[in-house]
Amino acid sequence: MIGKLRGLIDSFGEDFVILDVNGVGYVVNCSGRTLAHLPRPGESATLAIETQVREDAIRLFGFLEEAERDWFRLLQSVQGVGAKVALALLSTLSADALAAAIVGQDKAMVARAPGVGPKLAARIVAELKDKTPASAGGATLAAARTESADAPSAARDAVSALCNLGYGRPQAQAAVNASLAALGPEADASALIRRGLKELAQ
Repeated sequence: MIGKLRGLIDSFGEDFVILDVNGVGYVVNCSGRTLAHLPRPGESATLAIETQVREDAIRLFGFLEEAERDWFRLLQSVQGVGAKVALALLSTLSADALAAAIVGQDKAMVARAPGVGPKLAARIVAELKDKTPASAGGATLAAARTESADAPSAARDAVSALCNLGYGRPQAQAAVNASLAALGPEADASALIRRGLKELAQ
């Protein structure tokens, strides 16, 4: 099984990239988020790979970070979530934002992904609430902090500010959770708000 590929970007498709590894072009399916962060054709790239073998095909899925690959695997453990839906989720939400949404039981955030209706979103957050990958631990800890009575005042202030801008509290909470995971517990309210707005805009 292929676990990692390093090569040159040959070309892009709508949902895949062709990676030239020593003259062999591998078609690697990727999330929109991964495709957007890959370099231009002719430049080098390394992708963590998930190989799926079916009776009629072998498909490769590529990720810039192992955390994204871990979520891709975990999401497909939920009934009704296949590779296409898992990639749609990872195109809509970063690994940190997805972890924060599941820890916070934020069905609305998960349902933002194409092909994910309210019932499937509810099933995803319910079944995965205790199964977040180890690589998503930062977001999980951040969520626990912001939901507790001892939450940093900067996080509470950032959530309030986002709510005042018209975002729902669950969405604001998930965005700040993801921001805390990325920036660390010492981040001030203004930094959390700026990062939170970027998370909400994704």
